[in-house]
Amino acid sequence: MIRQSIFVIIVSTFMLPAAILKPDVDLVKSNIWHIAGPVNENYETINAVREKEGVVRVTAKDNPVGEIELNVLITSSASNDGIPTNLSNKSKFVKITYKSTQLIKLQAREGNETGTGCIHGGSHPRVDLPVSSNRFKTMKIPWTAFRQNGLPNGKLLNIHNLCKFNFVNYHPVSGALLEIKSVIIEN
Repeated sequence: MIRQSIFVIIVSTFMLPAAILKPDVDLVKSNIWHIAGPVNENYETINAVREKEGVVRVTAKDNPVGEIELNVLITSSASNDGIPTNLSNKSKFVKITYKSTQLIKLQAREGNETGTGCIHGGSHPRVDLPVSSNRFKTMKIPWTAFRQNGLPNGKLLNIHNLCKFNFVNYHPVSGALLEIKSVIIEN
């Protein structure tokens, strides 16, 4: 019984190592995307379109209730949880090409403080992706722009413990559209 208790203590304090990201990876092309909220598309549809057309596309249902959250892990995983990614100190930005009929909050979610990876928790520094409904727009967003709760004095993003990007529409309207052509992290 004592040996089992020691084993449990050792396992519960074990911290997962962070993955290292390969250079020039486009998360639209390389990684599985996940969706939650009132949208017409499901997980399978989003990823089938992504593989066939090279774009991630979600459309809000009629009279949507609740928020829409589209997300992708930085280090690909079959589940919506995985290990955090340790970006190089040389990495200064993420470049995103998207089109959206509504304001999107882009959260760069960190791993949780217990070191158990990308299981729910961690902080969510964020930035705004403005409306760009008529054409695709490319934004180069410096890591220093990601602040907790989007506040100018909010805690900065820790790029050495980065789990995923959440693209969140907090107040979707019927037919709201978000399309993402590329998400490339400078590394």
